[in-house]
Amino acid sequence: MHSILEKLNTVKDKVNEIAKEKQLKIVPKIIVVTKNFPLNKIKPLIEAGHIYFGENKLQEAEDKWSEVKNIYKKIELHMIGKLQSNKVKKAVRIFDYIHSLDTKKLALKIYNIEKELNKKTKLFIQVNLAEESQKSGISLNEIDSFYNYCTQELSLNIIGLMCIPPVSSNSTKNFILLKQAAERLKLNDLSMGMSSDYEDAVLNGSTYLRLGTIILGERKTI
Repeated sequence: MHSILEKLNTVKDKVNEIAKEKQLKIVPKIIVVTKNFPLNKIKPLIEAGHIYFGENKLQEAEDKWSEVKNIYKKIELHMIGKLQSNKVKKAVRIFDYIHSLDTKKLALKIYNIEKELNKKTKLFIQVNLAEESQKSGISLNEIDSFYNYCTQELSLNIIGLMCIPPVSSNSTKNFILLKQAAERLKLNDLSMGMSSDYEDAVLNGSTYLRLGTIILGERKTI
């Protein structure tokens, strides 16, 4: 067995153990974040049948996944990085999910491109829980009006909320806030939990974990 496959299975076992112990209704899906990792490193996971993968940058996603997605039809590709509005057309073409919807401008652009391409994308609204100036996302007090704009005026397929908690903060507190916001909006999905805090995310209702380092190891910058 390949070592990264062992690491993925170890995480899966831990997630299932928590879900069983806490009698959770939903076992979260594991998005393997493959940013900066070449296809030959990821191939064992694909060949073993894993289908959830995430990328931060559009160009890298196109280069790496366009051909693979034609061969492995079940793969679901997740955009988890910031998306610039001038790259929406290409993003809607290749990604099945976008986790980083964070402005009205971007929402409108997605709406127009989806009409043009006749394709619906599954979308998460990124929430900036701590209102950090260096991070993207809708603030908690604006989430309701933004959600209504996206769904009522644009008919976007908003399936859930996403957050990236501050590094120095209590992740659990942030996960609880996000879950409460999702419940208020009657949204079923939560994109939360990374390599350092995924167990807390599982306990607090995450449905999609975004895991890179714990499975693939430290990434090299390119």
